[in-house]
Amino acid sequence: MNSEPSTAAEQRSVRPMKTSELVADAIREDILDRSLRDHLPKEDELRARFGVGKASIREALAILEAEGLITVRRGNVGGSDIHLPTSASAAYTLGLVLTADSVTLGEVGDAIRVLEPECAVFCALREDRAEAVVPLLTRLNDGMEEQLDDAISAVALSREFHEALVANCGNGALSLVTGALERLWSAHEHRWVSEVVHAGNHPTMAERRDALSFHRSIADHIERGDPGVREVLATHLSESQPKSAADRGNLRIDIAPLRARINSPSGSMTL
Repeated sequence: MNSEPSTAAEQRSVRPMKTSELVADAIREDILDRSLRDHLPKEDELRARFGVGKASIREALAILEAEGLITVRRGNVGGSDIHLPTSASAAYTLGLVLTADSVTLGEVGDAIRVLEPECAVFCALREDRAEAVVPLLTRLNDGMEEQLDDAISAVALSREFHEALVANCGNGALSLVTGALERLWSAHEHRWVSEVVHAGNHPTMAERRDALSFHRSIADHIERGDPGVREVLATHLSESQPKSAADRGNLRIDIAPLRARINSPSGSMTL
């Protein structure tokens, strides 16, 4: 005789996946491995491929649209445009979650101070750093030096330097996670930099020169393959981040500017 289930977990039945979910899974896999590009096949082609009805296809498309992987065009020019996930969309999704959990900008800054130095170490340990990393950092530093008299341009190039460290660390997971956090900060940074520069507050010329000096040292450590770059960058962030975070550390993340900049190049959080 079979015994009765003894726990709540045993009593729960496993819900079979709906046909629309199975179809969405298959299409999602094709999008992510780039078997499908730009546009999905027309609806009747999808129905023929999967052998399912119109309702299941439309439910599957609704799932993928809610995930941001496609945009369904309705009407006479109907169809579905494909959108591969990007660091910008990852940052937006992460921002929604962090905002719902009442995470502050200060906490985002704290996380970046931990993660960005690790990205710099990965840059220093790349065997191809002389070709893949150092020339870019050198170009950005030279550009910043040329623009030191223009605070907004200097800060923009400075942010590109921090972005380059993250984007070129050679570890996709670390680059994506850290890059998403930096985008969260950058969504607020762009507005803040314009405000403080026009108000004549900071960054001062001395602060810009200090930042460039740190950046030169960071690039030198990376060129030598020296993991001690971690401490140099950590010191730089600990000294420069509070200037940009002043009066904002306890603020909640504002999704509006992040949404507005979702397709913009990423920036960094600090000089």
